[in-house]
Amino acid sequence: MARGKLAAMIEEISIRGLGVIGEARLPLGPGFTALTGETGAGKTMVVTALGLLLGERGDSSVIRSGAGQAVVEGHWLVDATGAVADRVRDAGGDLDVVGQSSNGTSNDGTASNNIAAQAGLLLSRSISAEGRSRAAVGGRAAPIGVLNEIGQQLVVVHGQSDQIRLRSATAQREALDRFAGQELAVVLGDYQDVYRRWQSAQGELDVLVAERDRRSREADELRAAMEEIEQVAPKRGEDVELGERADRLTNLEDLRLAAAQAQELVSSQSGEEAQDALAMLETARRQIERVAVHDPALEPIEESLASVTIAVAEISAQLARYLGGLDADGGRELEIVQDRRGELSNLVRKYGPTLDDAIDYLDTGSGRLLELDNDSDRIESLRTEVGVDRARIVELGARLTEVRRAAATRLSERVTSELGALAMANARVTVEVDDRPDYSQTGKDQVAILLQPHSGAEARPLGRGASGGELSRVMLAIEVVIAGSDPVPTFIFDEVDAGVGGASAIEIGRRLARLAQNAQVIVVTHLAQVAAFANNHLSVVKDSDGSVTESSVRQLHGDERISEMARLLSGLPDSESGLTHARELIDMARESVAG
Repeated sequence: MARGKLAAMIEEISIRGLGVIGEARLPLGPGFTALTGETGAGKTMVVTALGLLLGERGDSSVIRSGAGQAVVEGHWLVDATGAVADRVRDAGGDLDVVGQSSNGTSNDGTASNNIAAQAGLLLSRSISAEGRSRAAVGGRAAPIGVLNEIGQQLVVVHGQSDQIRLRSATAQREALDRFAGQELAVVLGDYQDVYRRWQSAQGELDVLVAERDRRSREADELRAAMEEIEQVAPKRGEDVELGERADRLTNLEDLRLAAAQAQELVSSQSGEEAQDALAMLETARRQIERVAVHDPALEPIEESLASVTIAVAEISAQLARYLGGLDADGGRELEIVQDRRGELSNLVRKYGPTLDDAIDYLDTGSGRLLELDNDSDRIESLRTEVGVDRARIVELGARLTEVRRAAATRLSERVTSELGALAMANARVTVEVDDRPDYSQTGKDQVAILLQPHSGAEARPLGRGASGGELSRVMLAIEVVIAGSDPVPTFIFDEVDAGVGGASAIEIGRRLARLAQNAQVIVVTHLAQVAAFANNHLSVVKDSDGSVTESSVRQLHGDERISEMARLLSGLPDSESGLTHARELIDMARESVAG
């Protein structure tokens, strides 16, 4: 089976303590892997394990009875220089470069310089019995969301829920957009940039128009407040200064009396024989001076007394100046001070909690007032912006519709052709692109996939009338067709063959094998006709030990695979006719793929 170079693939998955699986290892690798097993053996748990590695929610209910935790590890091979590797490194994880592959050869037959390095990536997820969930990317703990980001670039999962989802208009539009490829992606990217800008400007415009009256009142109130503050003209720290001054004026008489008494004690101004501090110090100095000639030790004492006398004289002068500076009309000044304090307190009460806040209100208010006064100009500017962006949205929306309709025609033809090979030869798929009432984040297109099961039947939306088997085949046909324009490294199909049998199942197997030529395909199936096309066959085996059931996974080869195929065909793994039929089926699939 010839296969193109895979950008990424899952090499192996290890599971421990998950559901009925005690411990299992799934060797995967390139190509088509079929996963089979008896009902209840644990095939669903394998899909659950993959989901956990891809960042899906999980809780303690998935833990095997008696186990302390469930652990899942996935070993991937990825492009060492690709987007996935970059995201792993951003998350702090490590990659193991495991080799390089040449994408071509030079003229002399040697490997060219176009070398693609590959790296091993380990993703792991554990869930404890207490419900705590942990993830690791490249050996480093990471948020669960990082697993989800990486998983979206590595794997597409299809199951019964995806068949249901395919009935929705959103899923059908996404399928068409994937098929349209880069041409649509470029236009859609430009459209969404303009759409987001238009939404933001339109939202601001709506708010400004709706609140114009309220904002006008706010501007009037702000203008009046600023005028009031400007009239008072407060200064920073003025309230503290006035408080100190009011305290001084309130106690003016006590201050005057204390200062006068202090001055009298320091230096009496009366004409009588004074006994003040200055006179006594002068007398003491003269006494020491008179006898200092007889003992040199008294000289420093005399000098100290002289210094103290000078200092006390200065204190006396300071007290005199203080008394002279006391206001003659303290009562009038106190009234003025208290009035001013009242004005400042009023500002603080309205625009505080502090005087500095009230002063700052002038600056912030000026900016806000400028903004409010510019509402009319801003409204006109926004109306212009909205008009220009709206016209651009209409233009790009029309281009989106044009690209989608062209892609819809091609997708309809190719899916219809695929259905012909899936035992639905008379079925026809039509992809319609109609107008929606208004523009959205994805344009103005309403996409609907219609299925005409056979000639003469009415073409009806997939959401109405399509059976489970028909949905399975339509979904597979769409995925096979889209894979040509929007390749995905790994596809996982969970019983995509539900409701299908016989020749239809064989064709599903053949188409899955075709898809596996350029991608890794993992299929959980109960049909031998599908499993026959796999190049890697894994079986979930259920062992019973008393009341405890434990499942593991085995890779099947040779007679073991023949026996499992016989069981899938007839329920009898040892039936001679079943074994013969199984061999014939495998040989047919091998020849079909080789051809």
